Amino acid sequence: MAGKLFIVPTPIGNLGDMTIRAIEVLKNVDKILAEDTRTTKVLLNHYHILTRLESFHLHNEHHKVQHFINQILDGLTFAQVSDAGTPAISDPGYLLVREALKHDIQVEVLPGPTAFVPALIKSGFPLHKFIFEGFIPAKKGKLTKLTEFAEANCTIVFYESPHKILKTLISLAELCEPNRLISVSRELTKKFEETITGPISDVVLHFQNKAPKGEFVVVLAAKNIELKSDEIEN
Repeated sequence: MAGKLFIVPTPIGNLGDMTIRAIEVLKNVDKILAEDTRTTKVLLNHYHILTRLESFHLHNEHHKVQHFINQILDGLTFAQVSDAGTPAISDPGYLLVREALKHDIQVEVLPGPTAFVPALIKSGFPLHKFIFEGFIPAKKGKLTKLTEFAEANCTIVFYESPHKILKTLISLAELCEPNRLISVSRELTKKFEETITGPISDVVLHFQNKAPKGEFVVVLAAKNIELKSDEIEN
C-alpha cells in the first residue's frame, strides 16, 4: 500500500508558532524533506525530533521528485518542509504535490504560518479582494510588473529582499499617485518585527533613513483607497 505525503508549515521566525500536530507528524513520518537541512535541523533539535532528513530544494527537486514518489508508493510516509512558512508558497513543494496526486498518493496539508497573511491584516487595507504575487522578477519584467501593481484596483501583496526593497519602493513611488498607501512589514513574528504604513513617499523616506534589514512583505493598497490617519496602526 502506498504511503502518504504531509506538507508541514514551519515557523517564519518565532519557534513558538510550531503546532502540536506539526510536531507529531514530523516525529512519526519516515523521512522529512527539507529545503535546507541545516536550517531544519535547528527546528528539529528544538523539539527533539529525530526523524531522518534529506535535502529537497529548488535546484534538485526535478532530479529527486520521482525517486521520492517511488519511495512513497513503496509505503513510506514523507513530510515536506521549507526553511520557513508553508511549502509551495514561494518555496518548493508544488512539484512534489502535483506528482503525488498524479500517482493517487494521499496528500495532507497542515495549516500553519505564512508571512503574507499577517502582513495583509496588519496593513488595515480592504481585504475582500487581493492578489498575492510572491517574489516579483528581479530584473527582466520587474518594471512591467510594478506598473501593473500601480494600476491595480485591489490590494497587492508581494515579497521583497532587503537589498532590493528600497529601489522597489522608489519605483512604485514614481509609478503611483502621490498619496498611494503602502504597508511594509519585516521580521514578522520575531523580536524586531516592524510594520510601516502610510503614503509611499513617507515609507521610502523611512527606509532611506534606516537601513533595510530582514525579509520584507509589501502590501500596496488599491488605487483610490484612502484611510484616515487614526485608522492606520504601525
